[in-house]
Amino acid sequence: MQTMRRLGYLLVACLWIPFSALAGEPVIEDVVVEESVAGGFNFSVTVRHEDEGWAHFADKWIILAPDSETVLGERVLFHPHVDEQPFTRSLRAVLVPEQYKQVRVRVHDRKHRWGSTDFVVDLPGR
Repeated sequence: MQTMRRLGYLLVACLWIPFSALAGEPVIEDVVVEESVAGGFNFSVTVRHEDEGWAHFADKWIILAPDSETVLGERVLFHPHVDEQPFTRSLRAVLVPEQYKQVRVRVHDRKHRWGSTDFVVDLPGR
């Protein structure tokens, strides 16, 4: 019985991942963080979203403190990326207080608002 239950959970998880991608929410696929020579950190964030045009596209991502509330940086995306998926955009010299060893990155689109999953990333050298 316990094996069947585990298989059921696995099946639900396998079905949920593609379903959430089809739901139209923006998804962060990768975040690369490097220490900036200007101080702080440079972030390169790769986003996947089925941009449909000006009414429905991924329009920004933010860098959050571990508390998920304090915004440390924001990258506004000014236009749809209909023919460029996934796409990567950067934000440089983001100052992150010393006490934080990792940060969260959250993406937003014009239709669904905030994505349902934050991307947690460790800060190099901390």
